[in-house]
Amino acid sequence: MAQGTVQVTHGGSSRWRRRSGDYPTLTAALAVAGDGDVLSIAPGTYRENLVLHHAVTLRGPEGSLGSVRIAPLDGVALTVRASAVIQDLHLEGQDPTAPALLIEDGSPELSDLRVSTRSAAGIEVRGSGARPLVRRCTVENPAGIGIAVLDGGGGVFADCEVVAAGQTGVSVRGGGRPRLERCRIHHATGAGIAVTGDGSGLEALGCEVYEIKGAGVQIAARATAVLTDSAVHRTSADGVTLDTDAVLTLAGCDIHDIPENAVDLRSRSVLTLSRTTVRRFGRNGLSVWDPGTRVVADSCEIHDSTGDYPAVWISDGAAVSLDSCRVHDVPDALFVLDRGSRVDVVDSDISQVRNTAVSVSDGATAQLDDCRIREAATGAWFRDHGSGGTLANCTIDSVQTGVIVTKGADPALERCTVSSPAEAGFYVSAGGRGTFTACRVTGSAGFGFHVIDGCRTSLHRCHTERCARGGYEFAEDGPVAEDCTSDESGPRLAARSASGAGAVAGAGLTAAGERTGIRTVSALPDPVAVGTAERVPAQRPADEADTAGSGQPAARGSVEVLGHLDALVGLDSVKREVRALTDMIEVGRRRQQAGLKAASVRRHLVFTGSPGTGKTTVARLYGEILASLGVLERGHLVEVSRVDLVGEHIGSTAIRTQEAFDRARGGVLFIDEAYALAPEDSGRDFGREAIDTLVKLMEDHRDAVVVIVAGYTAEMDRFLTVNPGVASRFSRTITFGDYGPTELLRIVEQQAEEHEYLLGEKTSEALLTYFTDLPKGPAFGNGRTARQTFESMVERHAGRVAQLSEPSKDDLTLLYPADLPDL
Repeated sequence: MAQGTVQVTHGGSSRWRRRSGDYPTLTAALAVAGDGDVLSIAPGTYRENLVLHHAVTLRGPEGSLGSVRIAPLDGVALTVRASAVIQDLHLEGQDPTAPALLIEDGSPELSDLRVSTRSAAGIEVRGSGARPLVRRCTVENPAGIGIAVLDGGGGVFADCEVVAAGQTGVSVRGGGRPRLERCRIHHATGAGIAVTGDGSGLEALGCEVYEIKGAGVQIAARATAVLTDSAVHRTSADGVTLDTDAVLTLAGCDIHDIPENAVDLRSRSVLTLSRTTVRRFGRNGLSVWDPGTRVVADSCEIHDSTGDYPAVWISDGAAVSLDSCRVHDVPDALFVLDRGSRVDVVDSDISQVRNTAVSVSDGATAQLDDCRIREAATGAWFRDHGSGGTLANCTIDSVQTGVIVTKGADPALERCTVSSPAEAGFYVSAGGRGTFTACRVTGSAGFGFHVIDGCRTSLHRCHTERCARGGYEFAEDGPVAEDCTSDESGPRLAARSASGAGAVAGAGLTAAGERTGIRTVSALPDPVAVGTAERVPAQRPADEADTAGSGQPAARGSVEVLGHLDALVGLDSVKREVRALTDMIEVGRRRQQAGLKAASVRRHLVFTGSPGTGKTTVARLYGEILASLGVLERGHLVEVSRVDLVGEHIGSTAIRTQEAFDRARGGVLFIDEAYALAPEDSGRDFGREAIDTLVKLMEDHRDAVVVIVAGYTAEMDRFLTVNPGVASRFSRTITFGDYGPTELLRIVEQQAEEHEYLLGEKTSEALLTYFTDLPKGPAFGNGRTARQTFESMVERHAGRVAQLSEPSKDDLTLLYPADLPDL
C-alpha cells in the first residue's frame, strides 16, 4: 500500500495558518501539531517510528480498520507520552526487543486499534504515570507478549482481545495494576494472564481466558488479583496457579475443561472464592500445598472430574475452608494429609463420590459441621496416627461404609447419622480410636458399629436400628460403650453385661425395645489393613485370589524343572546360582524332617541385566521349583510393573500393591523394571509408597510369596538403597549377562527346530556374522532379538517360496543367508 497524506486540523484559530493543511508524513504532521489538534491519516503504509508528546487526536478513516498501517522496520511503532486520542489504526512491529505500541505517560484513549506484530510485546504500558483507556483493540503477537503492564503502569482495557500470543497473553509485573473489562485472551503459548511481583495487581471483570498452552492465570511472588464473573477453560496446564505469597479472589467465576489442576496453590498463597464453579478437571479441582497456604470458599461448586484424583487436595500444612459448597461426581472429594494440614467444611454437600468423600491421613485434621455426604464408597476415613478432627451434625447416606477409623487415628463424632450403608455404619480397626457421641446408624446391611482388634473406642448415647447383622460388634478388651441402645432387629445379637472382658462398660446399657444389642467377639480379620480397599469388603481366602493370566499351578517335579532350566541357552552363572539356592532349600527341608535346625534362606531375589536375557523365564521356573519342593503352594508367576502398582492419588498405591501381592499368594511376584518405583527425580511420586508397602508385606507374609525384582544392573543398584528394608529382604542378586553371537545362533536353531525349519548351507555362518555386526544399542533385545530375527527369516522365506509353482520339501524348510534381515 502506498503512503498517503496526513491532514492536520488545528484546534484553535490563532495558529490555523501555521498548522492546518496536508503533510506527506506523520512525522512532519506531528512536528507542527499541538494539544487539541486532529491528525486525519489517509490510507497507506507508514514506515515511521511515531512519538506523541502532545494531546493530539490521531485517527485513520472511520470504519476502515487496517487501511492505515504504521509499520516501521525496527524499533517501537508508536510511543505515547501524552493524553492523546488514537483511533482506527493498524500497528505493526518487527523488533524482538521492543513493543509495537508503548505507552509511557498520560491518560491516552485508544480505540479500535489492531496490533498485529512479531515483537517483544503488542502493547506495553510502562511507568507510574501511564494510565491509558484502551477499548475494542485486538492484539496478535505470535512472537511475544500480548499486553504488558509494568513498572507501576495501569489503565483500563475494555472489550479487547489478545489472540495468538507467543508468550503470555497479559503480563503484569513490577508494580503494574491494570483493569480488564470483558476482554478475551486466547491461543497464547505461555500463560493467559500472569501477574508477578510485590505491588503488582490486576482486576478482571467479565473476562474469558481459553485455549492456552500454559496455565490460564498465574499469580506469583506477592502479587494480587481479583477476577469477577470471568471464565478460564481449555488450558494445557493448570487452570489457575498461585505461588509465593500470591493473593487471588475469584467471584462468580467458571473454571472448566482443564486437563491438570483446576486451581493450584503453593508457598503461603491465599485464595478466596465465592459463587465460583470448578468443573471437568483432569487432576485436582483445588490443589493446596505448604504451610500458610489457604483457601476460603463460599457457595462454590466443584464437580465432574475427568481424571482419577481427589477433587480437593490439601497437604504439607495447608488449610482449606468450605462454606455452603457442593462437591460431586468425583473419584474422591476431600483429601487432607500431613501434620498441620486442615479442612473446615460447613453446611456443604458431598455426593456421588466413587471412592472416599473425606480422607484424613498423616496427622491432618478435618472439621465438618452440618454437612451432608451421600452416594460414596466411604463417607469419611481417618487413616492413621495423629489424624483426627470432628464431625458434628453430619448425615451420611447411601454409602458402602459410613466412617472408617484405622491405625491410631482419633476423631470425635457428635450427633452424626449414617443411613443405609451397604456395610458398617462406623468401622474401627487396626488400632484406631475415636469418640462417638449421640451418633446413629439406621438401615445398615452390615453392623451399625463394628469395632475390632481391641480398638480403644468410646461410644456415648449412640443408637442403631434396622441393622441386618446387628447394632454393635465389638472385640474384647477395647471399646467402651455408655448408654448406647439398639432396636436389635439384626439376626446375630447377644446381650453382654458390662463386666464381660471389659469390652462394654457403663451401667446405662439400656435397650430401645427389648435388648441392648451389643455383642463382643474375639479378634477378627481386618478388612482394611494397609491398602486393601477404599471400602470394607471381606477379604477372600488366598486360594480364591484372582489368578487370571498368572499360569497354572506347578505339576512338574524339581528334577524335571531343573532340566528345563539347564536346557536354556547360555545363562551358566544364573543356572549355578539357582541350583545353589535350590540345594540350600532342599537340604534345609531334609534337615527339618530329620529334626535338625535348618538355616534360614531368604528366597526373594534381584535379577539384573539387559532386556531379553531370560529373567522372566527363569523367574517362572524358579516358582515351579519352589512349588515342587513344597516351599510354595502353587508356584505360579504374577508379572507386574510400575503401572500395576502405583496409583494416582494417596491410598490407591497401597491398594494396588496389596492386590498384586494377593494375586501372587502361593507363587512368585515378578516386578519388572522395579527401579521405576523410585525415579531419581521422584519429588512427590507415589512409587515409594509401593516400595514401603511391599517391604512390609514381604515381612508379614514371608512364607506365602516370593518377590523377584528385575531391571538394568546400575538402576537396580540404586533401587536397593531407596528404603532401608529393601536390600535386607533379598537374599541375593543374580546377574543375567548379554548373549553372545554363538548363543543367539543357538536360540535361532532352537526356534527353527521347534517350527520344523532347517538352516541351509552357510546360514549358520551368516547368522554368526549377522549377530556379531548387529548394533547393541538400547533397542537391542538379546534373546528377543534372536527370535525376531528368526521370524524375519521365515517371512522372507515365505516371500521367496511363494513365487515357486511346485516347491519341494527342501524349498519349504530350508532357510538361507538371503533370508536374513538387513542390518
